[in-house]
Amino acid sequence: MLQHVFTVGSIVAAVTVVLLARRFRGQLFARFATVILGIHTLSSVALFEHVGEWWPVFAYMQAATYTHFGTLVWARLRPLPWRLLVSIPAHAFTASIFFAVPWAIAAAIGYEPKGLAVPFVIGAFGLLEAFLPRQRDVHVDLTEQRPAVDGIARARPAAKSTARPLKIVQITDPHLGPFMSASRLARICERAIAREPDLVLLTGDFITMESQRSADPIAEAFAPLKKLEGRVFACLGNHDYEALELVKEGLARAGVKLLVDEEATVETDAGAVQIVGMDFVWRNRKEHSASVFARIPRRADHLRVVLLHDPSAFAALPEDEGDLVLSGHTHGGQLGLVSFGLPITFLSVFTKIPDYGLWARGRDRLYVHRGTGHYGFPLRVGVPREESLLLVHRG
Repeated sequence: MLQHVFTVGSIVAAVTVVLLARRFRGQLFARFATVILGIHTLSSVALFEHVGEWWPVFAYMQAATYTHFGTLVWARLRPLPWRLLVSIPAHAFTASIFFAVPWAIAAAIGYEPKGLAVPFVIGAFGLLEAFLPRQRDVHVDLTEQRPAVDGIARARPAAKSTARPLKIVQITDPHLGPFMSASRLARICERAIAREPDLVLLTGDFITMESQRSADPIAEAFAPLKKLEGRVFACLGNHDYEALELVKEGLARAGVKLLVDEEATVETDAGAVQIVGMDFVWRNRKEHSASVFARIPRRADHLRVVLLHDPSAFAALPEDEGDLVLSGHTHGGQLGLVSFGLPITFLSVFTKIPDYGLWARGRDRLYVHRGTGHYGFPLRVGVPREESLLLVHRG
């Protein structure tokens, strides 16, 4: 009886969410909901009869999942009680069910899904990692030329130097939403200021589906950075184009200078810096970057820092045009074994995209930040988020 009620209720809820999405938010979100909830519903229904006495928890998480996706139809940031009771449990449960797909297949064809607790333990670990701050110092030496392998190679951070380095805090992919409230991001900004950086550089993807209603959350989240006004710059990420005018307004209200294929220069205690913020483009990246750098030449005696949201576009940049390129976008690979000291991520296994950390191409350096928050897949697992201070040694 319970299995029947759970199955019918899940199917009805999934179909309802898809229909609401199609009616009130459009085809794109409706397709997204169809794929995610389709996989989730099939897997969770197959597993329900095997969860034993845990079925009330399982049913609650299932209800939270459909409620969360249903309310995404109407974009707005939710209050803390809602996030604790609905949004965050839904994300953790959806991720766990995704990991449990092999167990669901076994159950569907008549086998006992032994070890069913494993995917849910993995999900709980990912949930814990989403809230643990990971502060560290990263030394980057721009004086050493490193031979590249296949054009781009992973590089080792530099050793400490006695010279005064340029101090940069990078914030990227905060994705204001269930896991990143405006107040939480504001606290991250306060911690960034406490590290006394010369520059704070934001490399895009500030919003999620929930934060596309108003510019207020962005303005509130980055308000602490007004203390460093004139030293805070940003570029756009792909998700920012989902509500571009709101992103622009929010950054401007927080005193953040948005650079869209533009430059800015700053005098710091570590010397003059030229910052170039690249627009986000999917196509014709070589032509796009060539035109930008042709229009914005190097300035004498300036270190050139390039803000480039997507690190896969690093290969399209002309050589020797950016001393240091800062990217995000990958969330460090999002799934991997980095938390256990192994440089293995989903991206490193299946792609050649620089996933996280320091990379080199001749004298050019690329730093890929693991992300301040995350988005897309419900959790990051084994790839902790990052709050680093870059110490750039210019020589």
